[in-house]
Amino acid sequence: MMMKRAKAANLLTVIALFTLLTACVPATPQAAPVATAPATPITTTAAPATPSAPAAASQTIELAMGYIPSVQFAPFYVSVEKGFYREEGLEVKFRYGFESDLIKLVGANELQFMIGSGEEVILGRAQGLPVVYAMSWYRKFPVVVFAPKGSGLDTPAKLVGRKVGIPGLYGASYVGWKALVYATKLDESQVRLESIGFAQVAAVQSKQVDAALDYSVNGPVQIRLAGQEVDEIFISDFVDLPSNGIITNDKTVAEQPELVHKFVRATLRGLEYALANPDGAFALSLKQVPEAGADETARKTNRAIFDEVLKLWQTNDALGVSDPARWETAARFMRAMGLITAEVKPETLYTNQFVKPQ
Repeated sequence: MMMKRAKAANLLTVIALFTLLTACVPATPQAAPVATAPATPITTTAAPATPSAPAAASQTIELAMGYIPSVQFAPFYVSVEKGFYREEGLEVKFRYGFESDLIKLVGANELQFMIGSGEEVILGRAQGLPVVYAMSWYRKFPVVVFAPKGSGLDTPAKLVGRKVGIPGLYGASYVGWKALVYATKLDESQVRLESIGFAQVAAVQSKQVDAALDYSVNGPVQIRLAGQEVDEIFISDFVDLPSNGIITNDKTVAEQPELVHKFVRATLRGLEYALANPDGAFALSLKQVPEAGADETARKTNRAIFDEVLKLWQTNDALGVSDPARWETAARFMRAMGLITAEVKPETLYTNQFVKPQ
């Protein structure tokens, strides 16, 4: 858990950067998006890469992203620009849209790959979509409850009696809120949860709400850039949920396992490069999202976002590997909180076969 291209110059880009989800994309809790970011309608863009040694054959695939073009997708942009996909015989095109729409296309095998969050796989699988998580990317669930520093709202218990803003009762923010309630046994009836759309920062700064749910790379970053410190309650400090990664479908896994291997292998190289060379990864991302560096303000804002999102990818464990316990916890919590109405088997939600040495 994940900037708007259409910018009446550069201002809309900066504004859109902080308007969340898809992960990523809305509807009801059963069709909630991955990141709570408002995505643009589905669009497809070619991904021109820096020339490298050509592969013997080239297969074109579309990678769907439940958000708008953003430096937050740096590992994938790196894999294009450094030629990692090309070396595997792949040409990757990026497709941006609403996660709730994209995951249905992946489930129907109209698309083979997308970037999405773990709760989306669980929601989809509970509705009969044969989707499966093939590579872990984020190692920390990105949703936080944030408030101005000094407000005293630095623990879940202190939210009692306060007004907390949320984009709506859908998406990763809502799943994150329910996870916090589940893990801490917080009495929801004692907290005023208010739908405010994707205006978390304005709502907090104007004191319309006391705190708000958002991605750590969005609202909190925007407030810090304005010169104010924030307190953050990370959902991941209380319950460990699978977050953003590569999602495919059962048919692709069964019939084209080598394709999945190639795509995951190249993507992991991009992730490794981004973690080891942040400056280089940011520069390569700007080739794919030039508006993110269109002027000093846009560049400063996007670099702050990039530096923050980098923290969500870091791990001491092997890159790409899913932790079975996280999936078991997530499936159990979502069933207990009524986010899904059907039982799902945790082992059907993910696979590690493409991230372990062959």
